[in-house]
Amino acid sequence: MALPLREGTHIYIERKVFDADYVMPAMEMATDHYSLSYIISGDRATITPSGTFVYHEGMVTGSPPYRYARTVSKSDKPYERILIKFSPEFVTLFIEQVGQQIFDGIYEQVFFSFPPEGQKKIEKMFMDMVDEYKKEMPYREFILQGMLFRLLLTIWEERIPAEGVNTAKMTLTPPIVEAISYIEKCYFQNPSLEETAAVAGFSPAYFSRLFHTQMGKSYSEYLSSVKLHHASILLVQTDKSIMEIAQETGFCHGNYLNELFKKKIGMTPGQFRRRKK
Repeated sequence: MALPLREGTHIYIERKVFDADYVMPAMEMATDHYSLSYIISGDRATITPSGTFVYHEGMVTGSPPYRYARTVSKSDKPYERILIKFSPEFVTLFIEQVGQQIFDGIYEQVFFSFPPEGQKKIEKMFMDMVDEYKKEMPYREFILQGMLFRLLLTIWEERIPAEGVNTAKMTLTPPIVEAISYIEKCYFQNPSLEETAAVAGFSPAYFSRLFHTQMGKSYSEYLSSVKLHHASILLVQTDKSIMEIAQETGFCHGNYLNELFKKKIGMTPGQFRRRKK
């Protein structure tokens, strides 16, 4: 699950730089928000159940709630992007005034590219929203709502038609998508390879090979990364102890969670919590 919006808010904006080889550890989906990202630098690929889509600097990507996706690196350039998350309620007025068809059209397309002048316009609008979000002034969300509406319309008006964009697809098979969904629902119970293979309808040996081929990592590595991701959400969103979080996410003991965090994240769960909060 992607990190949800903070309670009582309808929009979140951040500008962030990642290492060139940054890879999302697991397939994720948002349940409470839409997202838009502007790629400042880097080359990425987003893996979804319907395919793998490659995009580059100057493009915009979007994702609606309940779409599984995972991004991976496609070059040695640092990856920098601006991310906007917003709740469905935040765009109700936009849909009422502009129409459901245009809004759905934006989110039916995984990414957008633009002619040079249009790209400059889009980039400035994203930058302006970052600056406005940082002000933390009264009526900030009201101001950002209007800016978001203008951004959505500009993306729609300035976009290059989808048929003019080259995409590289590598479809995940339905059994693997089913397995990913099962892991997301039951990760805290530590579902075994055999159990998940049965859900996918394959023998454990065949499922293991198929999973690794399509997901780029072993079943145990993927399950561990999903559990670690949910643990990181609980560290930021709650005040539960490390032991409580370890038990809720299937690690059983805080010491193991601590070891894995230091190995994968480079810091202890406590250090991660303090830094993010």
